[in-house]
Amino acid sequence: MRSAVALVTGAGSGIGRAAALALARDGLSVGALGHTRGEISSTVEEIENAGGEAVALLADISDERQMAEAVRRLVARFGRLDVVVANAGINGVWAPIDDLTLAEWNDTISVNLTGTFLTIRTTVPELKRAGGGSIIVISSINGTRTFTTPGATAYTATKAAQLAMVQQLALELARHHIRINAVCQGEIETSIDANTRLRKEKETAIPVVWPEGQVPISGGRPGRSEDVADVIGFLASDRSRHVTGSPIWVDGGQGLLR
Repeated sequence: MRSAVALVTGAGSGIGRAAALALARDGLSVGALGHTRGEISSTVEEIENAGGEAVALLADISDERQMAEAVRRLVARFGRLDVVVANAGINGVWAPIDDLTLAEWNDTISVNLTGTFLTIRTTVPELKRAGGGSIIVISSINGTRTFTTPGATAYTATKAAQLAMVQQLALELARHHIRINAVCQGEIETSIDANTRLRKEKETAIPVVWPEGQVPISGGRPGRSEDVADVIGFLASDRSRHVTGSPIWVDGGQGLLR
Protein backbone atom coordinates (compact mmCIF):
# COMPACT_ATOMS: atom_id res chain seq x y z
CA MET A 1 0.00 0.00 0.00
CA ARG A 2 1.30 3.43 -0.93
CA SER A 3 2.07 5.91 1.84
CA ALA A 4 -0.24 8.86 2.40
CA VAL A 5 0.50 11.98 0.37
CA ALA A 6 0.49 15.59 1.55
CA LEU A 7 0.51 18.92 -0.25
CA VAL A 8 2.10 21.79 1.68
CA THR A 9 1.89 25.32 0.28
CA GLY A 10 4.52 27.86 1.22
CA ALA A 11 6.85 24.92 1.87
CA GLY A 12 10.06 26.81 1.16
CA SER A 13 10.44 28.45 4.55
CA GLY A 14 9.04 28.94 8.03
CA ILE A 15 5.97 26.97 9.09
CA GLY A 16 5.48 25.42 5.65
CA ARG A 17 9.00 24.02 5.54
CA ALA A 18 8.76 22.73 9.11
CA ALA A 19 5.40 21.11 8.30
CA ALA A 20 6.75 19.45 5.15
CA LEU A 21 9.70 18.03 7.05
CA ALA A 22 7.52 16.84 9.95
CA LEU A 23 5.03 15.11 7.66
CA ALA A 24 7.87 13.43 5.76
CA ARG A 25 9.28 12.16 9.06
CA ASP A 26 5.84 10.69 9.77
CA GLY A 27 6.12 8.70 6.54
CA LEU A 28 4.06 10.84 4.17
CA SER A 29 5.17 11.64 0.65
CA VAL A 30 5.18 15.43 0.26
CA GLY A 31 4.43 17.89 -2.49
CA ALA A 32 6.35 21.01 -1.49
CA LEU A 33 4.68 23.95 -3.22
CA GLY A 34 6.02 27.49 -3.43
CA HIS A 35 6.85 30.31 -5.82
CA THR A 36 10.61 30.35 -5.18
CA ARG A 37 12.31 27.41 -6.87
CA GLY A 38 15.47 27.52 -4.77
CA GLU A 39 13.60 27.37 -1.46
CA ILE A 40 11.25 24.52 -2.32
CA SER A 41 14.07 22.56 -3.96
CA SER A 42 15.99 22.89 -0.69
CA THR A 43 13.02 21.51 1.26
CA VAL A 44 12.67 18.57 -1.13
CA GLU A 45 16.40 17.86 -0.97
CA GLU A 46 16.32 17.77 2.85
CA ILE A 47 13.38 15.35 2.81
CA GLU A 48 15.05 13.07 0.25
CA ASN A 49 18.38 13.14 2.09
CA ALA A 50 16.53 11.86 5.16
CA GLY A 51 15.09 8.98 3.15
CA GLY A 52 11.68 10.47 2.39
CA GLU A 53 9.85 11.14 -0.86
CA ALA A 54 8.99 14.63 -2.10
CA VAL A 55 8.42 16.64 -5.24
CA ALA A 56 8.95 20.37 -5.80
CA LEU A 57 5.89 22.19 -7.18
CA LEU A 58 6.36 25.73 -8.47
CA ALA A 59 3.09 27.71 -8.41
CA ASP A 60 1.39 30.93 -7.40
CA ILE A 61 -1.45 29.92 -5.06
CA SER A 62 -3.62 32.79 -6.32
CA ASP A 63 -3.45 31.50 -9.92
CA GLU A 64 -6.09 28.85 -10.65
CA ARG A 65 -4.31 27.37 -13.66
CA GLN A 66 -1.00 27.05 -11.84
CA MET A 67 -2.63 25.44 -8.81
CA ALA A 68 -4.56 22.94 -10.91
CA GLU A 69 -1.38 21.97 -12.75
CA ALA A 70 0.57 21.60 -9.49
CA VAL A 71 -2.06 19.27 -8.05
CA ARG A 72 -2.13 17.29 -11.30
CA ARG A 73 1.65 16.86 -11.16
CA LEU A 74 1.55 15.78 -7.52
CA VAL A 75 -1.10 13.12 -8.13
CA ALA A 76 0.66 11.94 -11.27
CA ARG A 77 3.81 11.42 -9.19
CA PHE A 78 2.34 9.76 -6.10
CA GLY A 79 -1.07 8.51 -7.24
CA ARG A 80 -3.25 10.14 -4.59
CA LEU A 81 -3.68 13.01 -2.14
CA ASP A 82 -4.63 12.66 1.53
CA VAL A 83 -3.49 15.77 3.41
CA VAL A 84 -3.51 19.44 2.42
CA VAL A 85 -1.71 22.13 4.41
CA ALA A 86 -2.87 25.55 3.17
CA ASN A 87 -0.07 27.56 4.70
CA ALA A 88 1.18 30.07 2.10
CA GLY A 89 0.38 33.69 2.90
CA ILE A 90 1.67 37.21 3.37
CA ASN A 91 1.32 39.90 6.00
CA GLY A 92 1.03 42.55 3.29
CA VAL A 93 0.67 46.23 4.15
CA TRP A 94 -0.35 47.29 7.65
CA ALA A 95 -1.56 50.89 7.57
CA PRO A 96 -4.44 53.12 8.71
CA ILE A 97 -7.65 52.29 6.85
CA ASP A 98 -7.75 55.66 5.09
CA ASP A 99 -4.14 55.22 3.98
CA LEU A 100 -4.44 51.62 2.80
CA THR A 101 -4.83 51.52 -0.98
CA LEU A 102 -7.20 49.26 -2.89
CA ALA A 103 -4.23 47.64 -4.63
CA GLU A 104 -2.63 46.83 -1.27
CA TRP A 105 -5.92 45.42 0.03
CA ASN A 106 -6.37 43.32 -3.11
CA ASP A 107 -2.83 41.93 -2.89
CA THR A 108 -3.44 40.59 0.62
CA ILE A 109 -6.88 39.22 -0.24
CA SER A 110 -5.54 37.59 -3.42
CA VAL A 111 -2.80 35.63 -1.68
CA ASN A 112 -4.30 34.88 1.73
CA LEU A 113 -7.97 34.36 0.93
CA THR A 114 -8.23 33.58 -2.78
CA GLY A 115 -5.08 31.47 -2.45
CA THR A 116 -6.66 29.46 0.36
CA PHE A 117 -9.86 29.05 -1.66
CA LEU A 118 -7.96 27.81 -4.71
CA THR A 119 -5.82 25.46 -2.63
CA ILE A 120 -8.95 23.85 -1.20
CA ARG A 121 -10.94 23.96 -4.44
CA THR A 122 -8.24 22.25 -6.51
CA THR A 123 -7.46 19.55 -3.93
CA VAL A 124 -10.89 18.51 -2.63
CA PRO A 125 -11.67 16.39 -5.74
CA GLU A 126 -8.51 14.37 -5.09
CA LEU A 127 -9.33 13.97 -1.38
CA LYS A 128 -12.78 12.70 -2.36
CA ARG A 129 -11.20 10.22 -4.77
CA ALA A 130 -8.95 9.01 -1.96
CA GLY A 131 -11.99 8.36 0.23
CA GLY A 132 -11.29 11.20 2.66
CA GLY A 133 -8.47 13.16 4.19
CA SER A 134 -7.46 16.18 6.21
CA ILE A 135 -7.16 19.85 5.33
CA ILE A 136 -5.22 22.15 7.67
CA VAL A 137 -5.55 25.89 7.09
CA ILE A 138 -2.89 28.07 8.69
CA SER A 139 -4.73 31.11 10.04
CA SER A 140 -3.59 33.36 12.91
CA ILE A 141 -4.60 34.66 16.30
CA ASN A 142 -5.18 37.95 14.43
CA GLY A 143 -8.82 38.04 13.38
CA THR A 144 -9.72 34.94 15.40
CA ARG A 145 -8.65 35.85 18.93
CA THR A 146 -7.00 39.26 18.84
CA PHE A 147 -7.61 42.55 17.03
CA THR A 148 -4.84 44.83 18.30
CA THR A 149 -2.18 44.56 15.58
CA PRO A 150 -1.70 48.12 14.29
CA GLY A 151 -3.16 48.69 10.83
CA ALA A 152 -3.59 45.01 10.00
CA THR A 153 -7.14 45.34 8.65
CA ALA A 154 -6.60 43.45 5.39
CA TYR A 155 -4.53 40.72 7.04
CA THR A 156 -6.97 40.31 9.94
CA ALA A 157 -9.93 40.13 7.55
CA THR A 158 -8.31 37.30 5.60
CA LYS A 159 -7.50 35.33 8.74
CA ALA A 160 -11.03 35.68 10.10
CA ALA A 161 -12.37 34.60 6.71
CA GLN A 162 -10.10 31.55 6.67
CA LEU A 163 -11.59 30.36 9.94
CA ALA A 164 -15.11 31.00 8.64
CA MET A 165 -14.29 28.90 5.56
CA VAL A 166 -13.03 26.09 7.77
CA GLN A 167 -16.17 26.05 9.87
CA GLN A 168 -18.45 26.33 6.83
CA LEU A 169 -16.68 23.52 4.97
CA ALA A 170 -16.42 21.17 7.96
CA LEU A 171 -20.07 20.19 7.55
CA GLU A 172 -20.04 20.22 3.75
CA LEU A 173 -17.03 17.93 3.55
CA ALA A 174 -17.86 15.63 6.47
CA ARG A 175 -20.00 13.32 4.28
CA HIS A 176 -16.88 12.74 2.19
CA HIS A 177 -14.82 11.87 5.30
CA ILE A 178 -12.72 15.01 4.84
CA ARG A 179 -11.78 16.86 8.02
CA ILE A 180 -10.79 20.53 7.94
CA ASN A 181 -9.31 22.55 10.80
CA ALA A 182 -7.51 25.83 11.36
CA VAL A 183 -4.21 26.36 13.15
CA CYS A 184 -4.14 29.89 14.56
CA GLN A 185 -0.57 30.68 15.47
CA GLY A 186 0.77 33.62 17.44
CA GLU A 187 4.21 35.15 17.13
CA ILE A 188 6.47 32.60 15.44
CA GLU A 189 10.08 32.95 14.35
CA THR A 190 9.63 32.92 10.56
CA SER A 191 10.59 35.07 7.57
CA ILE A 192 7.05 36.39 6.99
CA ASP A 193 8.12 39.80 8.29
CA ALA A 194 10.08 40.13 5.05
CA ASN A 195 6.77 40.62 3.19
CA THR A 196 5.27 43.00 5.77
CA ARG A 197 5.07 46.74 5.14
CA LEU A 198 4.10 48.76 8.19
CA ARG A 199 3.03 52.36 7.59
CA LYS A 200 2.00 55.11 10.04
CA GLU A 201 1.99 52.67 12.94
CA LYS A 202 1.52 55.40 15.57
CA GLU A 203 -1.87 56.32 14.10
CA THR A 204 -3.32 52.86 14.76
CA ALA A 205 -1.27 51.34 17.60
CA ILE A 206 -2.97 50.66 20.93
CA PRO A 207 -0.50 51.45 23.74
CA VAL A 208 -0.04 48.34 25.89
CA VAL A 209 2.61 47.20 28.35
CA TRP A 210 2.89 43.43 28.13
CA PRO A 211 3.45 41.64 31.46
CA GLU A 212 6.67 39.60 31.23
CA GLY A 213 6.65 39.75 27.42
CA GLN A 214 3.77 38.86 25.12
CA VAL A 215 4.16 35.05 24.98
CA PRO A 216 3.58 33.80 28.53
CA ILE A 217 4.47 30.13 28.09
CA SER A 218 7.96 30.86 26.75
CA GLY A 219 8.94 33.87 28.85
CA GLY A 220 8.11 36.31 26.07
CA ARG A 221 10.03 34.55 23.32
CA PRO A 222 8.29 33.81 19.99
CA GLY A 223 7.34 30.24 19.22
CA ARG A 224 9.17 28.13 16.66
CA SER A 225 7.91 26.84 13.34
CA GLU A 226 8.29 23.34 14.73
CA ASP A 227 5.77 24.15 17.46
CA VAL A 228 3.16 24.71 14.76
CA ALA A 229 4.38 21.80 12.63
CA ASP A 230 3.80 19.36 15.48
CA VAL A 231 0.15 20.42 15.67
CA ILE A 232 -0.15 20.14 11.88
CA GLY A 233 1.22 16.59 12.14
CA PHE A 234 -1.46 15.73 14.70
CA LEU A 235 -4.24 17.15 12.53
CA ALA A 236 -2.90 15.29 9.49
CA SER A 237 -3.00 11.97 11.32
CA ASP A 238 -5.72 9.59 12.45
CA ARG A 239 -5.04 10.70 16.02
CA SER A 240 -7.29 13.70 15.25
CA ARG A 241 -9.96 11.59 13.53
CA HIS A 242 -12.80 13.19 15.53
CA VAL A 243 -11.61 16.80 15.16
CA THR A 244 -13.07 18.99 12.42
CA GLY A 245 -14.21 22.59 12.05
CA SER A 246 -11.99 23.60 14.95
CA PRO A 247 -9.58 26.48 15.48
CA ILE A 248 -6.50 25.42 17.44
CA TRP A 249 -4.52 28.34 18.84
CA VAL A 250 -0.77 27.77 18.95
CA ASP A 251 0.30 31.01 20.60
CA GLY A 252 1.70 30.19 24.03
CA GLY A 253 -1.14 32.15 25.59
CA GLN A 254 -0.29 35.35 23.68
CA GLY A 255 -3.82 35.86 22.43
CA LEU A 256 -5.20 35.84 25.98
CA LEU A 257 -3.16 38.97 26.79
CA ARG A 258 -4.23 40.91 23.74
